[in-house]
This record gives sequence, structure tokens and C-alpha cells, in this order.
Amino acid sequence: MSSTDQRVDHPSRSAAARRGRGEGPLAGVRIADFCWVGVGALATRTLADFGAEVIKIEDRRRMDLTRRMPIYKGAARPVGEEDTGEIDPDLSGHFNNYNRNKLSVNIDMRSEKGRDVARRLIANCGVVTENFSPGVMERWGLTYEAMRELNPSVIYARMSGFGHSGPDTAYRSYGPVVQAVGGLTFGAGLPGREPSGWGMSYMDNMAAYNGSIAVLMAIYRRNATGEGCEIDVSALEASVALLGPVLLDVSVNGRATRGMEGYPPGNLQLYSDAAPHGVYPAAGEDRWIAISVFDDDDWGALRAALGGPAWCDDPRFADQRSRRREHAALDAHLAAWTAQRDPREAMEHLQAHGVRAAAVQNSQEICEVDPQLAHRGTLIEMDHPKIGPARLEGLPFTAAETKPAHWRSAPLLAEDNEYVFSEIVGMSRAEIDVLTDEGVL
Repeated sequence: MSSTDQRVDHPSRSAAARRGRGEGPLAGVRIADFCWVGVGALATRTLADFGAEVIKIEDRRRMDLTRRMPIYKGAARPVGEEDTGEIDPDLSGHFNNYNRNKLSVNIDMRSEKGRDVARRLIANCGVVTENFSPGVMERWGLTYEAMRELNPSVIYARMSGFGHSGPDTAYRSYGPVVQAVGGLTFGAGLPGREPSGWGMSYMDNMAAYNGSIAVLMAIYRRNATGEGCEIDVSALEASVALLGPVLLDVSVNGRATRGMEGYPPGNLQLYSDAAPHGVYPAAGEDRWIAISVFDDDDWGALRAALGGPAWCDDPRFADQRSRRREHAALDAHLAAWTAQRDPREAMEHLQAHGVRAAAVQNSQEICEVDPQLAHRGTLIEMDHPKIGPARLEGLPFTAAETKPAHWRSAPLLAEDNEYVFSEIVGMSRAEIDVLTDEGVL
């Protein structure tokens, strides 16, 4: 398939027009992005959101894993279930969520001609990012030293599971693997049972945030000194950085998590007299509300919200420590009240009386109901030429004078071949056509 077959002629998706507008504080920063899957894609998405020109380098013959993941608008297929039809690489919701505001080109890095095109592109980019297994970029001859010959002030940001130095550097990983070796998995689970681990590749996100922060610091330094640098982000180290409170508790107090005797049930605090403190049933099927009461002032607020029922005067609930000791009876009374009420209405009522309470929301409620998230713009809607309008996760902060530059949804595969190779790399129309016919582009 040629690059022109993929091109969508629509002004809102024009890479050239977008660059001319110069939107965002990172406008003028150009990134050759070899990243794929989650960690690298999220790191460069953050930079793209604020104006960096991120050129995602892809391979038609080995597409980004997230282009093949079965999360589609209006349809679902369980991960791992065999796909009986041809996968459209542009329909994945996972890919589109991670790659908005980016450009896409196809380069066959297996061929020397493809690697030569990549080198010519790098020479015109101030930042290069990648999150392949260690050794991939080296096999392509794309070391930091080689890149400095192409661009002396280049910033080379690398993200991997274990880092690019040390005895484990060659190990392959995904997020759950790093979470296991980093200690997070061991502390998660029920007492006396095997470690349960975490349900998602959260270390992909943590490493991505560290990667984007590191690139921003490197850009700041280069603006002051003119010098680039090599960045080596380890997801393992990002994992270990989350263990501080647990390590402190173990070393100072001798307390464990999963293996300790008398581990409290439900959502009770481990080392606190908090009660009631948990998730309680609400009206409707599988609907819940979380409530936290930590002291006598909180208890007074809860009593007032409940209308001062007689059971609140039970001597067993006279003080916070007693309420903690009798938490089962206390929870039964509170659950009888919450079970008759809509969780959001109960939340609003309790919060109006100063009680810390929140409805347990499902994904639909987060996307379509929650007024706070809607007001903050936590979810953004972007139009896609194949998917149509779709909601994507936005940014968890706002800044009055620094707004994200959301100029288009995720790119179609190789959508920007013509723009990148002609206007940035400086290739002729004839050269582009030849390399396209040969499958290099």
C-alpha cells in the first residue's frame, strides 16, 4: 500500500498546517519516535499534547502491538481470542488513546535503505525516543554516538524494563514483569495466599511519566548549554520508587502486608481507628458507596447526615476506638441506610454534611455522568476519520496559560509519509515513489 493510499486530505489533519500554527509551549521541538506499545507512546503523547512534533516511526509488517489490540469503539473482543478477520490497524481504541497529536510514517528498518532514511530523519530531529528491548537500536546502528554524528545536540531518550546498564539489562519485560521484580507484586494479595500482582501494566505509565519529565529537563538544559544528552529510564527503578512507605513500615515497625496475621477485612485501615471505613452497598445492581470516618468530628457529621438514628446512641459506638472494635455491627447499620439510596445522591447528601464519601463509579459513569470530570475536561473528544468521534483520556491538570494543543486524533498508519519525507527529510517525489514501491516506506 502506498503512502498516498493512506493519506486523508482534510485540513484539520494537515501536519504542515498544524506546524505553521506553532501551538503549545513545545512548538519547534521535533521528535523521531521509535516508541511502541504503552510506555514510550504515553511519554511522547504528553510531549505531543504540548506542541512537540512527534513523528512515530512504524513498520507495516510488524505493527505496533496496540494497533492490533481488540479494543474498538462499539465492539469488543477479549484479549487473546483469535481474530478471524483482517485487522484494520487504524481502529484500535488503545492505539488512538496513546497516539493523538502525532504523525505516522512507515520505515522498514530491516533494510539498509530504511535505516538510511531513518538516519536522515534523525538528522532533522532534536529528540529521539525508543522503548524497544535493549539491543534493537544497536543492531540498527542507532547508538547515541552515531546519533551525535548526525545531530551533535540530539537528546536520546531510552525507556526499558531494567535499564541499559547492569547485569539484567538484556532481560525482556512488560509492565507486570517489572512490577514483580520491583517488589510491588509481593506486597499485594490476601494473607496466606500467593502474591496477586496488579491487574494492569501500571509501570508502563510510571516509566512514561518519568521519561517525559526527563526529556523536558534535557530540553531545558540544552536551551541553556546547547548540549544534548542520553536518557536511560528504567521501569524497574520507577517501580522501586513506589515502595517507600512499605519499606519504612517494615524496617521501623516490623510489619508486613500480605503475610501478617490479623489482616483487617474489607477496606479497613491497617493501623488506624477509622470506622466506619469501607465500601457499602447502594440501591441498584452492583452499586456501592465508599465512606470514611476517622474521628469524633467525622462521626458527628455522619450522625447528623443520617438524621440521628437511635442505633448511633448504642454504647458500643461511644468513641472512635469502640467503633473500630465493633466495626461489623456498625457496618451493618450503615449498610442498611446506604442500600436504600442511589450512590451519587447519597454521596452528595453525606458530603453536604461534611462526611468523606464517594460513589463507586463504573467506566460508563466516569465517561458520561460524573459532572466534576466533565467540568475539568478530564476526558476529551476527538474526531477520527475511521472511528468517528471518540472520548480519550486527557491530562490530570490544568494551567491557565499552558494548554494542550489537541490538533488531531491518532494518525492512520503511514498517514504522514509524504509530508515527513518530502518537507522534513528533503526527499524528491521520485525517490519517495521508488522507496514506496520497494516497500521501504
